[in-house]
Amino acid sequence: MLRRCCLLLLALVVSVGVLPGAPTYAADKGAKHVKVPSAGKAVDTSSPDRWVGNGTPASCTSAAVVRAVKKGGIIRFRCGPDPIRIVMKATAKVVNTSKRVVLDGEGKVTLSGAGKRRILYQNTCDKNQIWTTSHCNDQSYPKLVVQHLRLVQGNSTGKKLDGGGGGAIFARGGRLKIVDSTFVRNRCDKSGPDLGGAAVRVLDQFHDLPVYVVGSRFKGGRCSNGGALSSIGVSWSVYNSVFTKNKAIGHGANPARAGTKGGGSGGAIYNDGNTMRLYVAGTTMTDNHANEGGGAIFYVSNDRSGTLAITWSTLKRNVSEGFETVPGIFFLGKKRTITHSIVR
Repeated sequence: MLRRCCLLLLALVVSVGVLPGAPTYAADKGAKHVKVPSAGKAVDTSSPDRWVGNGTPASCTSAAVVRAVKKGGIIRFRCGPDPIRIVMKATAKVVNTSKRVVLDGEGKVTLSGAGKRRILYQNTCDKNQIWTTSHCNDQSYPKLVVQHLRLVQGNSTGKKLDGGGGGAIFARGGRLKIVDSTFVRNRCDKSGPDLGGAAVRVLDQFHDLPVYVVGSRFKGGRCSNGGALSSIGVSWSVYNSVFTKNKAIGHGANPARAGTKGGGSGGAIYNDGNTMRLYVAGTTMTDNHANEGGGAIFYVSNDRSGTLAITWSTLKRNVSEGFETVPGIFFLGKKRTITHSIVR
């Protein structure tokens, strides 16, 4: 949460919309493809540990997905030659004894929460998923990888364990990586000062290593904060991705103003915590919206040790109804750098 020492500055920003003298950034450059480090690339799934389905669309069921995720390993789909949509009747939950869980949709599989439930759940501090260590916040596994997959209409509304959020994916502990995946119309609770992540909510990563989001698309997410991504104390490396028409729909910011339930910040991305880094490269953010701060990005490092870097990216028409430090961005931290980018 924003510390009380931030409130005076926050009040100033709210009163004027943008900090006095804050520059805008625009150049004849903007988003272009950026080379991805090896840690952010897709996993080789040519030798899967298990399959969902036996070759027919009818065999690719919610129950088959849930069973495969529970067993872990590299998972691929045999659902026939055509694209398929699997409506999840239960949330697929990672068991914490799994070293890795890789879901590879090969560009043909959509998992849908049908607007009723969260799609994927990983939590190393949830004893129901087997508690493997007293240091559950900082263990190296499970390593959850979602690649070449569509996750749509996930909904975690009312799921408040560990703060809630994560309509499509909730991940606490271990590692998470997302590659070439699409998230559309995901939802989480409409209000709450720190609750967020219509598509993805992350708490803790092993050794504070970043969550990689690579070549992925986020559209039409709605949550109190973070219409696409949200985290507490987590670093992110976002490459070559697209965020559009996501909304932070809460009211009252953080801490919540009197008479409100709080929220409304980070139309696309909501980051809160202490020492953390948000790196955005080769990415486009357009037409995202925040009822409070940061139409595209809300970033607060409470102890001012965190950094935000944006490069070779385009951020346009991201509306901050309440406050921002540059167009579409609210930043409190150690250092913010914007290079080779269009921000307006």
